[in-house]
Amino acid sequence: MVILLFFVIHWYLSLFAQTFFLHRYAAHGMFTMSKFWEKVFYVLTWIFQGSSFLSPYGYGVMHRLHHAHADTEEDPHSPKYSHNLFDMMWKTKQIYHGIKEHTIAIDDKFKKGVPRWDFVEKLGSSWISRIAWGTAYTLVYIQFAPYWWMFLLLPIHYIMGPVHGVIINWFAHKYGYINFKVNDTAKNLLPFDFLMMGESYHNNHHKLGGRANFGVKWHEFDPTYPIILLFNQLGILKLKKNNDLNYM
Repeated sequence: MVILLFFVIHWYLSLFAQTFFLHRYAAHGMFTMSKFWEKVFYVLTWIFQGSSFLSPYGYGVMHRLHHAHADTEEDPHSPKYSHNLFDMMWKTKQIYHGIKEHTIAIDDKFKKGVPRWDFVEKLGSSWISRIAWGTAYTLVYIQFAPYWWMFLLLPIHYIMGPVHGVIINWFAHKYGYINFKVNDTAKNLLPFDFLMMGESYHNNHHKLGGRANFGVKWHEFDPTYPIILLFNQLGILKLKKNNDLNYM
């Protein structure tokens, strides 16, 4: 029970960091926040994602490229141009690393306004940090796992961030349903998104890229959106106007 609870908590904390801070804030700027709160969420992203920390800068720029070039040869992660899931993950990693390390040329328009804090970027991306977090996860399993098969979950902890990314970037471009006609293969993977905190409404997001609420139909509940509304009420962030409109 402890191990399963630990896995679920890590799954959703890591996913929250990715969808709230990396995706909706760093990539799309759906809301604004002060530099203080930006740094708070930078640190929380490092804690929540741990060994699979993803650079908000690298993620933000790469995701903008994805929207600009979805399902073309310039898309950083399109199933259409990869032989299999692992091939796409490897290509994504190479492009992400090139963006983060400034080794590939990126048009300035894709970098504008993307947050960057070099200290946490370097800390979270360092092998010392990744190994330390991975060791911590392993020790939890050694201490609390009653069955050997539970250790099969450990690799997911190690690469949690990329796992979340590939679920959407691969499967949500292959399977699911469509609410909107778009110029790519983005689909809504789940009718009720209990697994990905709203990220699985990928077709909705590709049609309404600046909208903070990823759900549009009555059954499409986006668990991240109420948190954004709460943070807006508390003054932690400022939600941009018209982000709470209902479309269906």
